[in-house]
Amino acid sequence: MTERTIKRVIPALETSDGAGVRIRRSLRQTQLVRMDPFLMLDEFGSDQPQDYIAGFPAHPHRGFETVTYMIEGHMLHEDHLGNRGNLRNGGVQWMTAGRGIVHSEMPQQEEGMMRGFQLWLNLPAAEKMKAAGYRDIQPEDIPRIALDGGEVRLIAGELCLDGQLRQGAVSGGSTEPLYADLHLGAGGTLALPVAAHLNAMVYLYEGSASICGHGLTRSAATVLEAGDRLVLEAGPQGAQLLLIGGRPIGEPVVQYGPFVMNSREEIEQTLRDYQSGRLTA
Repeated sequence: MTERTIKRVIPALETSDGAGVRIRRSLRQTQLVRMDPFLMLDEFGSDQPQDYIAGFPAHPHRGFETVTYMIEGHMLHEDHLGNRGNLRNGGVQWMTAGRGIVHSEMPQQEEGMMRGFQLWLNLPAAEKMKAAGYRDIQPEDIPRIALDGGEVRLIAGELCLDGQLRQGAVSGGSTEPLYADLHLGAGGTLALPVAAHLNAMVYLYEGSASICGHGLTRSAATVLEAGDRLVLEAGPQGAQLLLIGGRPIGEPVVQYGPFVMNSREEIEQTLRDYQSGRLTA
């Protein structure tokens, strides 16, 4: 097996989104700071209500999927289709914008910690105009696999662990998304197979860890070289990090805010559709 090493590091930038919610954004809106098939990765978190209480009021999307993972607090989701769900600690909302959706994400608490991640997953051209929809995944439906050195919470994809093929709460899809929350004990080592045909990265959000002796940067997208095995070593306080992977699409990406298509002409049509109400027709 070939171990995956560090290819490049994309530090998160402090910014704001929605109605002023403070976030750290690593993957973002240029090819130099993306990893096909992923478009964006935001980490949001604060124990100050003024940083999050205004939330993300109604806004449109087209052409990709959003994956929201809550690790503290809870958030209400509503969309123009009448769907409504309350994301709890440890839960995930997997939304397919497809041809068009208008939705809101609003915190449901006025004090305490609110923390989580939102990942944008691109759709290939053949799927960009598919019907919109979403799925709420409850914390108890996400497999938690205990291993020597730590625990894997497998949100999406599949991993062969201890000789068993384990499936995440979400599986399949043309981009074969892999999404896992890894928890390593103090000084623990976790070795995971990662399919060689997937692009992959890790995002350290608690503690410290290293790959092949090189320390990981906190709150940064660490893109990995090709390989089929990932070995992580935690520091003395342990580590918590995301493992994210997917099959690259290899198509042009043209983004205008919340719309992601393959050409400028398609973006212009999307804007006309939104202004005329056809985006969600």
